[in-house]
Amino acid sequence: MAIILFTAVMGVILGTLHLQEKNQQESALFRELSFAKQRIQLRFANNLDTLVTINREITASEDQARLKKIAYEQADDLVINNHEIVKIIWVNNQNQGQWSVPPSNTKSDWISKTQNDQSANDALASTIELSRVTSRAAFSQFVNLNLPSDDPLAKERKIVFWQVVPNIVSGDITGYLAALYTTQGILDVVPAELKAHYRFTLVTDNERVLAISSDQDTPKRAFSNQTSLDIGVLSPNLTLRIDTYPPPTNLTFRMLIGVVLGLCAFVIWSLWSVLKQMQVRQEAEASLRTETSFRNAMENSTPVGIRAHDMQKRITYVNRAFCEMTGWSAKELVGLTPPFPFWPDSRRDELVEKMNRALNSETGSKAGIEGAILRRDGTLIQTRTFIAPLINEKGKQTGWVTSLIDISEPKKIREELAASQERFVTVLEGLDAAVSVVDLENDKLLFANRFYKENFGDDSKGHFKLAGSTNNLETLHNVAEDLQDSPPGIPTSFLYQESESEEVQLDDGSNKWFEVRRRFIPWVDGHLAQLLIATDITIRKEADDLARQQEERMQFTSRLTTMGEMASSLAHELNQPLAAISNYCMGVAKRLDGNIDSELNKEILPALEKASDQAHRAGTIIQRIRGFVKRSEPQRKSSSIAEIINDAVGLVEIEAHRHRLSITSDLADNLPEVNVDPVLILQVLVNLLKNALDSVREAYPLSSRWSAPPVSISADLDTNTFPAMLRIRVTDSGGGIPESVLNRMFEPFFSTKTDGMGMGLNICRSIIESHHGRLWASNVMDSERTKLAGCTFTILLPLESSDSKENG
Repeated sequence: MAIILFTAVMGVILGTLHLQEKNQQESALFRELSFAKQRIQLRFANNLDTLVTINREITASEDQARLKKIAYEQADDLVINNHEIVKIIWVNNQNQGQWSVPPSNTKSDWISKTQNDQSANDALASTIELSRVTSRAAFSQFVNLNLPSDDPLAKERKIVFWQVVPNIVSGDITGYLAALYTTQGILDVVPAELKAHYRFTLVTDNERVLAISSDQDTPKRAFSNQTSLDIGVLSPNLTLRIDTYPPPTNLTFRMLIGVVLGLCAFVIWSLWSVLKQMQVRQEAEASLRTETSFRNAMENSTPVGIRAHDMQKRITYVNRAFCEMTGWSAKELVGLTPPFPFWPDSRRDELVEKMNRALNSETGSKAGIEGAILRRDGTLIQTRTFIAPLINEKGKQTGWVTSLIDISEPKKIREELAASQERFVTVLEGLDAAVSVVDLENDKLLFANRFYKENFGDDSKGHFKLAGSTNNLETLHNVAEDLQDSPPGIPTSFLYQESESEEVQLDDGSNKWFEVRRRFIPWVDGHLAQLLIATDITIRKEADDLARQQEERMQFTSRLTTMGEMASSLAHELNQPLAAISNYCMGVAKRLDGNIDSELNKEILPALEKASDQAHRAGTIIQRIRGFVKRSEPQRKSSSIAEIINDAVGLVEIEAHRHRLSITSDLADNLPEVNVDPVLILQVLVNLLKNALDSVREAYPLSSRWSAPPVSISADLDTNTFPAMLRIRVTDSGGGIPESVLNRMFEPFFSTKTDGMGMGLNICRSIIESHHGRLWASNVMDSERTKLAGCTFTILLPLESSDSKENG
């Protein structure tokens, strides 16, 4: 029973194998037929494109010589390179032939030699009429030519047909390009290796044979198949039939019996082994079905588009998500090669380059390729593609697997965030305030706007200058370390503690003032940072200082008015005591004169006379101050400038010696007397000498004043002016006067002394100008001219007053 069962099974298996072999041969036959059909259709499509191109060249060309050369050469190449086309004719819109390839009435014009002109021309005329009516390319019916039997090409050119392509310019037909095809030449398109194994036949609807690749008869058991050739819209019905020569089977009953006898000994073992293998196979198939179902469910449920490519980059598989993403069906996508129709036209070259670069890499694309997909409805979506090699069970790469993710929405969000960030940064860059953020752990500048960079540079030094002292910086570092050691998260109560605004003045020499606000913020990386906003308030502070100075000036003015009133009262009240002192001194001097020792008289009488003179001079000064406050004119008289200078030096020398300083005078000989108020000029010289002593006292400490150069006062004639004027100069060896002070030192109420009123130099200049003179100051440079070495005040007084000139 086992042998019989085995034999029956083997017979069934052999029959099945035979049937499968037959099916495989039929499938192979169908593939070869489809391939031959595609070759023929492609050849007709290429020929049509070439004819259209020739028409286009004829239309575009204006030069007839160039027209004939280009069109004729292209037509000649088409006839030479395509065995199925034997002739090409150009006909104008009046159906008159202009030229042909090969030329008419030549040795190669075999149609006219065989007296087939009428039938060929009739077919051509009807085809031209059909093309004219439809404005499309048209084919003629098949034409049988009468060729001599001894003609070697009689078999190949026995049956022909025309293809006419109209030349349409601006909607009008300007001519026709006609190509003469041979049916036997069509079969030459089929590769020779196929014709060696198969017989191809062209037939019509009524089974009329037009061409056959071989006259060899096929056996009765040959396989056969046929398909319709659609070579054009207005083409005749053509059918391509294929016949094969299958080899006879070599499987005989003797071999079957031998196989059965040889395997009988293993029947029982084979049955048992087969049962076991079937059981394992069923389990494997069940697992495979489960795995396949799971994979299909996973692929269909995932929103990620998946497609597979073979080694030629042809698409071999797409999942449902990819089809939904592109709008194309799997049937339409499978088999496509780059560039794909779902790629935007403007980015095809870019995407092709990216894909080639990713496919040529060894590991594929792990970071992903950013691209775009143009859906079938015209919608553009942004994608990111990941590519990985596809490895089979043998470890050999058979292609690639790509997965696509729709990133349109995330990219839109990123673009909106970037635009928002750009607007935010633009606002910060446009602020007239310094905005900076510093990491408190490493003192790194995390952000700074344009105002900050222009004023403080690209580091965090300016931030900490505005934030506070070094102690505050250490405190901030300690806070940052404590928060880093604490549990994750920065306390909200700590973050939103905002400090009061502070006014900070920079010590970098610019004397700029900033109003500073600062607070703690968590940076994007989670670290604690400090945000600081500093507004430049220098102009406001200067305005406040100016207002304060104006207020002080008003106070000084009020005090000056009060001082004037007090000066008037003091002058009135002190004149009588000073007069009494002078009278008493003179009375004592007269009583002592001649009553005491002559030696003692020489010591006492001069002192009493000097005391009387000083009392009289004090009264005169008080009268002058009273007159100055009342804005009266100076009381000029002819005075010796040398005596005035000596009196000034004598008054100031006591204070100079008290500060360990000295004064020297250098007076020119024979100085003329000048018409001035000696009391007011004395007041000016005393003031200038005191200022010079103060400058030297500030430049030299007490321990080294013994080596300080003396303050010098000189008087001479300045002959550089016309007329000549009396020049008085007071020079010190102090630190000089800064340029900013030099320009304002004669302004009222301006003073560099903490207790000064700012009126001394202004009064001095007013006194000199009231005498029609000039007063100015200039710095003295050292011998190397590298730094200031003192200051010189210069007075120029006219030798003659304006009043005397007018009287003269």
